[in-house]
Amino acid sequence: MSAWTLREGSPSPLGASYVLQDDAYNFALYSKHATAVTLLLFSAQNPIDPIVTHHFDPRSNKSGRVWHCRLPATVVDGAAYYAYRVEGPSAFPDGQRFDPDKILLDPYAMAVFFPPGFSREAARHPGPNLGRAPLGVLRAAASGFDWSGDHSPRHTHGTIIYELHVRGFTQRANSGVSTERRGTFAGLIDKIPYLQKLGVTVVELMPVFQFDPHEGNYWGYMPLNFFALHHGYAAHNEPGGRLDEFRALVKALHAADIEIVLDVVYNHTVEGDESGPTYSFRGVDNTTYYLLTDDRGHYRNDSGTGNVLHTANRYVAGMVMDSLHHWANGFRIDGFRFDLASLFTRRADGSIDLDDPPVISAIHTHSDLARLRLIAEAWDMASYQLGRSFPGTTWLQWNDAFRNDVRSFVRGDQGSVSGLMRRLGGSDDLFPDTSEDAYHAYQSINFVTCHDGFCLYDLVSYDRKHNEANGEDNRDGRDDNRSWNCGWEGDDGVPEAVARLRQRQAKNLFCLLMLANGTPMFMAGDEFLNSQRGNNNPYNQDNETTWLDWDLLQTNASFHRFCTAMIAFRKAHPSLGRSRSWRQDVTWHGAIGALDLSAETRTLAFLLDGSAEADVDFYVMIDAGSAEVEFLIQDPKPRRWRRVIDTARDSPEDILSLDDAVPIGEQGHSVKARSEVVLADC
Repeated sequence: MSAWTLREGSPSPLGASYVLQDDAYNFALYSKHATAVTLLLFSAQNPIDPIVTHHFDPRSNKSGRVWHCRLPATVVDGAAYYAYRVEGPSAFPDGQRFDPDKILLDPYAMAVFFPPGFSREAARHPGPNLGRAPLGVLRAAASGFDWSGDHSPRHTHGTIIYELHVRGFTQRANSGVSTERRGTFAGLIDKIPYLQKLGVTVVELMPVFQFDPHEGNYWGYMPLNFFALHHGYAAHNEPGGRLDEFRALVKALHAADIEIVLDVVYNHTVEGDESGPTYSFRGVDNTTYYLLTDDRGHYRNDSGTGNVLHTANRYVAGMVMDSLHHWANGFRIDGFRFDLASLFTRRADGSIDLDDPPVISAIHTHSDLARLRLIAEAWDMASYQLGRSFPGTTWLQWNDAFRNDVRSFVRGDQGSVSGLMRRLGGSDDLFPDTSEDAYHAYQSINFVTCHDGFCLYDLVSYDRKHNEANGEDNRDGRDDNRSWNCGWEGDDGVPEAVARLRQRQAKNLFCLLMLANGTPMFMAGDEFLNSQRGNNNPYNQDNETTWLDWDLLQTNASFHRFCTAMIAFRKAHPSLGRSRSWRQDVTWHGAIGALDLSAETRTLAFLLDGSAEADVDFYVMIDAGSAEVEFLIQDPKPRRWRRVIDTARDSPEDILSLDDAVPIGEQGHSVKARSEVVLADC
């Protein structure tokens, strides 16, 4: 067998790999419908003219659907980059889009090089694009990185997820990060002490896979490749150094007892629709990698971005699994948040398989991946699978129902009390913990804000989105934001009373997030009221719209203190975040009597018994109305209630430690308009 593979190459592993015992390089590419494949090797000095051109002989360099070859190191050593040309039927009615002139990136490339003449436009049209196409980097995978002493933390009731964008987090000059490290993995390492003080236990990075630098993308949700890091997020200039910089970030976060989760996009690619560029998948084997419409001439667009990856295909599903292994094993990632994860349930014809979708089943049954923190965004343009519908029964899920119901109540919408109750208690309508279903409350990722939509400050400062800068005539982004500007649109000339009310409303939202059963997540910068100036979809704004303004950390120091203290409060009380719903441990009340679910009600109270979690008891009173309300503390037991939280009070009286909590001497307590009060039996 070794003699054959030495001469012909091996179909496994896919991609480019160095074979130490043979001092040779193996190249393997899957393409079911290709009729010819050519490997091109380029020097570091000349990414235009290949120094080696190797044509695959299908009688010796092909096994099944995989084209492969093995070249001695003496042949490859002068090369730094590689790519393919793939020939096949150019039959648009059959869904084929082969172009023998196109330079194609290996789907398994571990790093990507963009030559000086790189052109997205050249990839959008037929014909040659030598010197203008992205190339795979050879020798990008090996590393002697020192993982000694590394450990992977795992948090339970104290889990606090912090969503951030690597570049936007430290790109501003006022981030306190040196110029050469701003907007990079290294810059994020410099801010780890800040994350520790805030109380974050999980950092969820918005996509870090390589994307097209000419696509006008900032968020990163249009991946070019699933194995390579985006080169712009590293301070280091060399591919190997970039990978080790990322490994250093993972190790540093682990040392700070912080998990790292990657937001990954395996449902579509940057190649887009029929007018998009041919960089890789489309030219390698279009019908294998993408779902097509019935006419075979167009792409299904359930992602809303131009195409849908064909993960029902076993080789595409295998690529997703290989990518997950790459990040989990080679970089010790602690979990993944899957963008539009419901698209994993698409069959080849576009119908929905909720019983046994290949990728989800493969992850479920793989011991190394199943133990990671797996998070689904369980919806797409054509399917909404939040809760029991999603086939990843043990996965956590972004809960947009929590976002909507909490926003509605705090804004003061009619008929919003019952929705708030469901969300505070653990969303057992979506994640029922009955003996039959056996879901967990922590599977609900509770969030009020995320990258998609208004940030926290804008949620209380704008009634309408202001996305004009995106270049789409303000048509993009959500129209239903359930926001309220507190009586004044934006910041120009805002009255002091409005500014104070905004801070109170922001505290109300953050307080409910930290009180609710489930797993809380919030967006970086919310803790010091960072603003995006009313833009609720800044996907293409790589500028001060999206770069965090760290001066606000001082400007809004009292709000930052409140958030930090609320996080500490949450982590100190396991009664709030439980494995199961609150069940019989919670009783719901009206302000002065029985629970009132009528449309006009703006108040809610609840008593949470903490004894099952060896915790103190809490009595919470919430007034979302415009008038102060006198609450009757409806408690059959005599207790020594103390006020711990009152969002209507100024810092530092808005949140106190249990030791400093203020005794409540009477059975009644006044709650200011649009505020929340938490009492503890301590």
